[in-house]
Parts: sequence; C-alpha cells; structure tokens
Amino acid sequence: MSDQQIPAVEAYFLELQERLCTELEEEDGGQGFATDRWQRDEGGGGCSRVLRDGLVFEQAGVNYSHVTGAALPDSASALRPELAGRPFQALGVSLVIHPRNPYVPTSHCNVRFFQAGGGDEPTVWWFGGGFDLTPYYGFDDDAVHWHRTAAAACADYGAECYPRLKQRCDAYFYLPHRREARGVGGLFFDDLREGGFQRCFAFTRSVGDHFLPAYRPIVARRKHQAYGERERQFQLYRRGRYVEFNLIYDRGTLFGLQSGGRTESILMSLPPLVAWRYAWQPEPGSPEARLYERYLRPRDWLAGDGR
Repeated sequence: MSDQQIPAVEAYFLELQERLCTELEEEDGGQGFATDRWQRDEGGGGCSRVLRDGLVFEQAGVNYSHVTGAALPDSASALRPELAGRPFQALGVSLVIHPRNPYVPTSHCNVRFFQAGGGDEPTVWWFGGGFDLTPYYGFDDDAVHWHRTAAAACADYGAECYPRLKQRCDAYFYLPHRREARGVGGLFFDDLREGGFQRCFAFTRSVGDHFLPAYRPIVARRKHQAYGERERQFQLYRRGRYVEFNLIYDRGTLFGLQSGGRTESILMSLPPLVAWRYAWQPEPGSPEARLYERYLRPRDWLAGDGR
C-alpha cells in the first residue's frame, strides 16, 4: 500500500468525527462540543472534541488523531512482534459517551488504521475498531436493537462476520479480575487486512457508519425516563468498572500512553464522576441484580429470547 491511500482514510475519519458530533449535539440539545486541536512533539497531532455538562450527556468525547513515531509501541507490536522498532503512522476516531440518566447506556466506538515500516522495510497496514454498549439498567429491546444494527454493519461481509466479531467483542471487553463482562458487547476487530485495502476500508466505514443508528434510538427511548438517587449511585458505582477496564486492559489507552500521546485526550474516555463501594452486592431480585444476571453474560441477542 502506498501513502497515497492514507488521505482517503484521513478524509473519512474527519468526516465521521464531524457527523458524530453533529448528531450527538442534536440528541443532547445543549451547548455542544468544544474543539481542542493539538500537536505532539513526536510527530502528528489531532483534534479532541468534548461535550461537558450537557442536557443528556454528562460527558461525551470524540477524538481524531493522526500520529507518527520512530518505533511502534509495545501495545501494538505485541500483536505483530516482527514490526517491533519500525516507524509507524496511526489514524483513528474514538468516542466515549457517558450519559446523565442512568437508564441511558454508556457507549464506545472507534475505528483506526495503522501503517508500519517504510524506507528499506516493507510497509504493513491494518485496520481495527468496533463499538460496544455498557448499560446500567438493562432492557432486552435495547440490546436486541444494538446487536441487530451491529449485524447489519457486517451483512455484506459474510455470514460468519457478525458472530465472529461479536464473540471477539465479548472476549475483549471483559474484566478478568471481576470475572465480569463490561456490558452487552457489540463488535470488535483488529489486525484486519484480509481481502485487501479497499475491502477492509469499506468494512471499517460500515462499522463507523452504523454506530449512530445503533445508539441514537436507545438514547431517545431512555433519556426522559425518571430516576432517583438509588439509580444515580448505582450508575456511579458501575462507572468504576469502566475506569478499571480502560486503565488496566484497553489497548487504545495503552497505545496512546506508550506512544507519548496527549494524556488529556487519551483519558477523555473516563467518566467525570465515579464511585467505588467496598464489597458491595446488589439486593437479590432487584433491577441492579438483573444487570449482572442477564446483561453482563454473553448472549445471542439475535435469538428471539436472547438466550
């Protein structure tokens, strides 16, 4: 692949960032996103757009970055050890949304492109990305809609595409130290290059383009639902799991920090308020217990009863 194809990826990622921010602003109805453009000493830069204290979203961030470096960080070269020490370019859009209402799920989406090598070394490229949903109070119709839209994103890429990426998402967004899933899953892919650049780029665009149709109807359905202090405190408690995953396991966070990325933009994914309670357990039969029993276990949400 030549560097001439990188501008096409960059143009799509920038357009996607703009579209995500525009539609999320419409859903929120508040003050909108602030824009923060930045450069890094190691090479490249990006644009962080953050919405804070919105009417619907307590905090939402949509990052674009295009960074370069002299040596691929460990978090990326661990998957491809033969590329360790090679120069790289990395482009991506990443968003994390922390809603105000506990009945609206938190959600994450990212699409990314890597290129390593150059000069006397052959160039290697790959795509990655996906999206996942993290409810505090689960609803079957939300989970079914989410996974139907995820399946639609995969529909043109073979019957095995959605089940395989759904399983990878379930495996990736898992907290081993809690023996607990982060949410109801979605799609996750990495190291994608099979079928050539154009096919992989088209699939990456399909994933990016299906996020808003997957998420906005859920937000619209739940954002006016009444809640009280009990639900708010449970939301803050469950946000702790999000922090634990992002700081311990998330490859994007590790890559950003290891590559000398902009810390404020990398940690934009963390919620503005969070709580931990020592040895807390939900009351049996409660809505909080139902989250653990039904929604934090991998299920086939495309089956009629979500078995």
